[in-house]
Amino acid sequence: MARPQRVWAISSIHADIDRLCDMHDILFERFNPGDRVVYHGNYMGHGRHPIETMDEILTFRRSIMSIPGVKADDLIYLRGAQEEMWQKLLQIQFAPEPSNVLLWMLSKGVGGILEGYGISPHDGIIATQEGVMAATRWTNTIREAVKRHPGHETFMMNLKRAAYTDLQDKAPILFVHSGIDPQRGLEEQGDNFWWSNYNFDQIVLPYEPFQKVVRGYDPKHRGMRINCVTATIDGGCGFGGTLNTACFAKDGD
Repeated sequence: MARPQRVWAISSIHADIDRLCDMHDILFERFNPGDRVVYHGNYMGHGRHPIETMDEILTFRRSIMSIPGVKADDLIYLRGAQEEMWQKLLQIQFAPEPSNVLLWMLSKGVGGILEGYGISPHDGIIATQEGVMAATRWTNTIREAVKRHPGHETFMMNLKRAAYTDLQDKAPILFVHSGIDPQRGLEEQGDNFWWSNYNFDQIVLPYEPFQKVVRGYDPKHRGMRINCVTATIDGGCGFGGTLNTACFAKDGD
């Protein structure tokens, strides 16, 4: 992320288009060249407007990019649990017990994304029960549906696992989706970014070399929880709560 003046961290959205539009309107007025924006994943899933949410994210990107001095890498998009499941969904024919895996995904919010793209989850259940070839045909219909929406496929293919500010800064900050295992190095985190069983609130020492770790999704949606070494900004957007955005300065405040 180089050395931004400020970083605007946006919590999980869960296809709540109204709150996203409101937040974008406010952020556009406050964003300055030299700032960065980090979206923390879970753009879709659970909410009722996944396609409109994706289109709004892409539209806002173009608006910010129109500001003189703003660069393409000033907007960073992390992969959330919803996006991780979505990528696995497109290869579900290779999963063990694919029908059970699909049912689990549907219980976690993927059904709303499928319906947004005009794909029947019920057809998927039948296809995964019929075998590899039927499941492959079904996932191909998903890919074709996504391609009909300009920018969606490219967006999903370019999500980042994590992001961090320059390690030479006074207080380097790490931005993740949901959690980390503080006993593992950054390159060893694997699925911990999405499914960490470690209690994020119990991290009391800096996760070296970072001074603070910021996450945008809390499974319990408990709102803003910030201390010296961690920050959780999930306000429960998509579940009746708020879409939180936090601005972090170079010193970590």
